[in-house]
Amino acid sequence: MTRWLITGAHGLLGSDLQRVLADEDVCALGRFDLDVTDLRAVADAIAEVRPDVVVNSAAYTAVDAAEADEDAAYRVNAVGAATVASAVARTGGRLIHVSTDYVFDGESTVPYEVGDPTAPKTVYGRTKLAGEQAVRELLPQAYVVRTAWLYGATGGNFVKMIARLERERPTVAVVDDQLGAPTWTAQLAGALVELGRSSAAAGVYHCTNSDSTTWFNFAQAIFEELGAEPSRVSPMTTADAPRHAPRPAYSVLSDRAWRGAGLTPLPHWRSALSQAFVTIGDALRAS
Repeated sequence: MTRWLITGAHGLLGSDLQRVLADEDVCALGRFDLDVTDLRAVADAIAEVRPDVVVNSAAYTAVDAAEADEDAAYRVNAVGAATVASAVARTGGRLIHVSTDYVFDGESTVPYEVGDPTAPKTVYGRTKLAGEQAVRELLPQAYVVRTAWLYGATGGNFVKMIARLERERPTVAVVDDQLGAPTWTAQLAGALVELGRSSAAAGVYHCTNSDSTTWFNFAQAIFEELGAEPSRVSPMTTADAPRHAPRPAYSVLSDRAWRGAGLTPLPHWRSALSQAFVTIGDALRAS
């Protein structure tokens, strides 16, 4: 049986990785169990567990807060990634490092391929890119998997926010000029487990639910799943909702490399959302 170690195990993605691997040999370490920036602690944990596959889902994901605290974001996203890669390199296991669409500039009009030039515009994106680079340098046989627009049962996310606003407000305004692929973490977790068991070549991959939409259309779909009237969601522009960190206008990631490696593409984002509400609807409706 494959032995797995998950970092960031109690976060949005890490929690679903635990569920997918519930019947497997898993060591699940959250941020209070393991500080990924502590080289000795990480090296000791991996040396003790001797995992076959490590999934590094630990990340500083507070995109706006990172603009004012780059050091904190860099420690987790860059130093932490390097620390995990260095420790895995000593044990000879496999590493799956989870990254983000924010490594790109968001100015494309066609889905980003894995080899397209990176040009992050935010602290979050820069620190995640630094993490990618460290992983690939320290452990060339590692997998780097970029994903985007995650939602799921654990923690805060867009679906839960919209569900709360549906209860609290007669209408909800949502940006309609940012394009991406909403991705259910349960399906992403399953995809990462498939990758960890596969013979796919090392390197960078993109994995999201398929097709794309805007946050506005995504919010309308959430209203539909809630049994609410979608017309209560109104469109607005990014300029109408300024944020500390600029949001990419285009976050669509091509899964060509993923499919080329013989890996299973994720379902359409809309069918995934419907399945998520059937499976974890109570959690998604909770504020």
